[in-house]
Amino acid sequence: MNRIERIQAMEALLNETSDAVVNMANALEDYAKAQEKIRRLSGYYGSDAWYGDIAADQRGALPEDLARGVLSEDLIYDMIVGNRDNALRMLEIGTEIMRKL
Repeated sequence: MNRIERIQAMEALLNETSDAVVNMANALEDYAKAQEKIRRLSGYYGSDAWYGDIAADQRGALPEDLARGVLSEDLIYDMIVGNRDNALRMLEIGTEIMRKL
């Protein structure tokens, strides 16, 4: 690879990685803001209110057109586990980055 090709290749890497860094910063900001909502949802999951809402649904006391994914065990649980997995992955990636700096 000659000098011109090397500079062009490195310029392309700079543009690509700069975009990735900015996109990650934006995604992390959104993700951080979502954590309070995730904590609220986690607190609701398995609570007396949640069980009461499930019972009301089973009695037919809720409107038929009401979205009720939040009353399923799997959807909230999967989100909570996914959130934990994301946090662990961020730690792994961050640790790897810091070791290689």
